[in-house]
Amino acid sequence: MAEAFDLIVIGTGPGGYVCAIRASQLGLKVAVVEKRKTHGGTCLNVGCIPSKAILHSSELFEEAGHEFGALGIKIPDPELDLPAMMGHKQDVIDTNVAGVEYLLKKNKITAFHGAAKITGPGKVEIALNAGGSENLEAKNIVIATGSDVVQLPGIEIDEKQIVSSTGALELETVPERLLVVGAGVIGLELGSVWRRLGSQVTVVEFLDRILPGMDGEIAKTFARTMKKQKMTLKLSTKVTGVEKTDQGLKVTVEPAKGGDAAIIETDVMLVAIGRIPYTVGLGLEEIGVELDPRGRIKTDAHFKSSVDGIYAIGDVIDGPMLAHKAEDEGVALAEILVGQAGHVNYDVIPGVVYTMPEVAVVGKTEEELKEANIDYVVGKFSFTANGRAKAIRKTDGLIKVLADKKTDRVLGVHMIGAAVGEMIHEACVLMEFGGSAEDLARTCHAHPTLSEAVKEAAMAVDKRAIHS
Repeated sequence: MAEAFDLIVIGTGPGGYVCAIRASQLGLKVAVVEKRKTHGGTCLNVGCIPSKAILHSSELFEEAGHEFGALGIKIPDPELDLPAMMGHKQDVIDTNVAGVEYLLKKNKITAFHGAAKITGPGKVEIALNAGGSENLEAKNIVIATGSDVVQLPGIEIDEKQIVSSTGALELETVPERLLVVGAGVIGLELGSVWRRLGSQVTVVEFLDRILPGMDGEIAKTFARTMKKQKMTLKLSTKVTGVEKTDQGLKVTVEPAKGGDAAIIETDVMLVAIGRIPYTVGLGLEEIGVELDPRGRIKTDAHFKSSVDGIYAIGDVIDGPMLAHKAEDEGVALAEILVGQAGHVNYDVIPGVVYTMPEVAVVGKTEEELKEANIDYVVGKFSFTANGRAKAIRKTDGLIKVLADKKTDRVLGVHMIGAAVGEMIHEACVLMEFGGSAEDLARTCHAHPTLSEAVKEAAMAVDKRAIHS
């Protein structure tokens, strides 16, 4: 007889395991199914967490080699120990995935490792990694299986010479030349890692800009910064073919709108053109779960699919493919299932690019406000006028606040600079409470801090910034 649960969560990435834990806290009997040997999904195993480990290591390596002298610190040129750096990354992964396993046990959640297939409403069959199968039943099922990399048509990713983000986190040597296809968050983050460690990095992007979807001014400012760091950007360009040679790769590129082809020779090519929902093998078509044209599961405002009792969260549904968005959806859904008013405010979902300088955004861009015919006011402040930024030699970047012209309510905040991935959250809290630029401008900020730039930008909305 199949073991029965109140809730089965398929996938234990940030959305899945958080949903399971919150459901258990609310008194439900919960099981999770994970195809990997370890919990945490792409984020903890081969994505967000390991990339931040080597981003940090590579930043320190570059700082020791190029910045210490200006601060009065004399040291020999730093020597890269790539295996040790990768060892640190693996330690971070191991610690985090072990932490998730502990949390699931602590919350009395039953975990199965294997490939899940939904055979009908409330029924899940698992092909266990250890062999054999297991059948489970539940009142409700949550699909939280995340996403997979988008591949270039006709180009096979071998994770050695042609790599996805997964392979780019496992390179055994620093490539002399690295070609990054895609100027989104993943491509720019990983490209910046290997540039700091010694690669000549070229980024090819089909569109005429980097960071699609982000505020245009911030994207242009960031592009100038990347060029200053000697990263080559080839925009409005597409990859049409790859040839493997004894010397590496010959990559054929053309103008996005058509034109003469050119060859870029490189040692490694990173394909980072986006991600697609991962729903392979779940049996969705057989049971009638509807997908949209992009392969995402169609859900209503309460995350319910077209089949009663089957829900979906995270990367497999509409919205930004962000771990924290999935986590909030997991909590909201668990609360909805027990009759509470779970809710996600999609207007206040921050996004961060963890390069140096960082990029952090929340809310509407100028382009979106113009398209919606919303009158707004802009307040900006540059880190070149911030005392703390000068002291730590991190003056690249700016803060930009967009406020409604009539009500002064903050509609969006866009940042580029050191540590803005942390600073963005005061804007999130302000916007969650419907705060105004005046509220932010009159909130006392400690001096000297980088965060003072946020206050100054809010003051600039009313044209009264003090230090610019």
